[in-house]
Amino acid sequence: MAAPGGSVSTEQVSQLIAQALPAGDYHGKKILLIVPDHTRTAPVGLLFKTIFQQIGAVTQHLDVLVALGTHPAMSEEAICQRLEISVAEHQGEFKKVRFFNHEWDNPAALQEIGTLTPADVSELTGGLFSLEVPVEINKLVFNYDQIIIVGPVFPHEVVGFSGGNKYLFPGVGGPKILNFFHWLGAVVTNPMIIGNKWTPVRKVVDRAGALVKVDKLCFCMVVAPDKSLVGISSGTPEAAWDAASELSRQAHILYKEKPFQTVLSNMPPMYDDLWVAGKGMYKLEPVVADGGELIIYAPHVTEISVTHGQVIEEIGYHCRDYFLTQWDQFKHHPWGILAHSTHVRGIGQMENGVEQCRIQVTLATGIPEAICKKINLGYRDPKSINLEDFANREDQGVLLVRKAGEMLYHLKQQPKWAGGTV
Repeated sequence: MAAPGGSVSTEQVSQLIAQALPAGDYHGKKILLIVPDHTRTAPVGLLFKTIFQQIGAVTQHLDVLVALGTHPAMSEEAICQRLEISVAEHQGEFKKVRFFNHEWDNPAALQEIGTLTPADVSELTGGLFSLEVPVEINKLVFNYDQIIIVGPVFPHEVVGFSGGNKYLFPGVGGPKILNFFHWLGAVVTNPMIIGNKWTPVRKVVDRAGALVKVDKLCFCMVVAPDKSLVGISSGTPEAAWDAASELSRQAHILYKEKPFQTVLSNMPPMYDDLWVAGKGMYKLEPVVADGGELIIYAPHVTEISVTHGQVIEEIGYHCRDYFLTQWDQFKHHPWGILAHSTHVRGIGQMENGVEQCRIQVTLATGIPEAICKKINLGYRDPKSINLEDFANREDQGVLLVRKAGEMLYHLKQQPKWAGGTV
C-alpha cells in the first residue's frame, strides 16, 4: 500500500504478485481473472500482464471474464484495450488466454448457488426488506480452481465503495440479486450510501460472495485521477477491499466548504451512455445547493442506455418517493432500473401528489431535447456550453469538474437533507 500523494511502482506490483501467486502453486491449475469493463479507470493491463508473466506459463488455463454487470458485451478488440495489449499480442504472446463476457440476461449462463432467506435479508438490511432473494452467478466460475479479481476501488452510489465482492455481484451475478440490492441502495438513497463502507448493500454483497464456494483471491487498486496507482492490496475479496476502501476514502473524497448553485460534470468518453454517465450526478449531488442545477456535459452520449433505454423512456427519471408512493404501478419493472432512475434524479419528495426534487438535473448531451423532457430531465444544447465559462468561479457558486464520475464531492458540514452517515 502507498499513502495518498504517493504512488506504487511497477516493481512493487511485481513483488506483490510474486508473493501472492507463487508459481510453484499454480502448475496445471485453471485460473479465471475477473476484470472490470472500460467504465473504470485503472491500470488493469499492468496487473494482467504481471499475473500472466508470473503464472501464465505453468497454468493449464488463465482466462479472463469481464465483469459487465448489465453493461453491453465487449469485443475482442475492446477487451484487449482494457488489458492494454493489442489484438496481435492476444493472438501471439497471450494466445492461451480466452476472453469471456458476462451474460447477466442469459439464464443458461447462470447457476443458482443459494438463497438469501427473508430472515437473512431482514438482518442485512436492518429491517428495510424481508423477502427471499435467489443468488445466481455466472457458472463459468465453477470451471476453475481459483478466481482472481482485479479491479479498482472508488466511492460508489449503490454499495458505498466499489471493489471486492462487487466484482461478483453484480459484476458476474444474475438479475434477481442485482435488482434487489440496487433498489435497496436506492431506498437508503445515494447520499447515505456513497462513500460509506459498511452499508446494507455491502453486507448483502459480502453475504452473497460467501456463497461462491470457489477459492478467491483479490487485488484491489486505488487509482488517482491522473491514472497513477496510489495503492494496491491483496487477499480475500473482503480483506483486500477493506484495506483499499480506507485508502479510497482518503484519495477519492474532496470536501467543499459551501454548496454550489451550478455544477457542471464533464464526463469523459469512457462513459458512453447515460446509464454510466449518471455517475456525474451521483458523485456531485452532495455539493449542489437546494434549488441548484447539475449539468451532465457529455456531447458524445447519444443514448440513455444501450441495454435498458426502452424501460427508462417509459418510466422516466424520478426521486425515490415518486416510486414508493405509487409502488403498485412500478413494482413490476426491474428494480435495478428504478434504482438508476432515482440516483440520476436525486433526493426529492412527493407533496400532495406532486414530485418535488431538491435540484434540477440537466443533460447537455447528444440526447434530443424531446427525449430529455419525456424522461423528466432538463436539456441544454451542448454546443452552447464552453467549459471555460464555468472555470475558476467557485467563489460565485459555480463548480466545474473536468473529469467527473470517480471523485466524490462532499460538504465539510453535511446538510440536513443528507440524513447523516450509515
